[in-house]
Amino acid sequence: MALTVECQKRPEGSKPRALRRSGEIPANLYGHKGTESISLTINAKTVERLLKKASVNNTLIDLNVTDIPWRGKTLLRELQIHPAKGTPYHLSFFAVAGHGDTTVEVRLRFVGNAVGVKQEGGVLDTVITELQVSCAPENIPDIIEIDVSNMQIGDSLHIHEIVFPEGVTALAEPDRLVVSVLPPQINDDTETETVVS
Repeated sequence: MALTVECQKRPEGSKPRALRRSGEIPANLYGHKGTESISLTINAKTVERLLKKASVNNTLIDLNVTDIPWRGKTLLRELQIHPAKGTPYHLSFFAVAGHGDTTVEVRLRFVGNAVGVKQEGGVLDTVITELQVSCAPENIPDIIEIDVSNMQIGDSLHIHEIVFPEGVTALAEPDRLVVSVLPPQINDDTETETVVS
């Protein structure tokens, strides 16, 4: 899912606190010209709308710096939140065009009702809920679905058993456990009562 965001170059000598008071959020763009970075400002309402749809290291954002001008595909690499107010404080974008594959975090969604849970009273134990993958910017998946319907008690699924979309490669250890079905939890309520005579 690509989103479009418009922003401006930050005026020379402007103070971040004053910018925030005027409804602008400071930001940076990296990766568009080697190690060079551009200081930007983005309207706070635009940032608010962006963060409802985008997540760090996952969403492709079409960034349009209107006054340079520069436009290109980026990833939101860092989001700083004000510790007291809980509002966005600073954003960092990374230009991905021309850099080949990029590293992103993708959420895992477990679908279906495992046989071992539904019929045998087992417990679905999800060990990993996010996974770091490498892929081309245009192939970033919003989510990776894992069907657990056929899993029985004692079954487990590892990273190398996941079917990834074409061009997407997991960066974690192939043998790392993702999800398993554990036996039912037995409550030890049947303790022997001591009879005092």
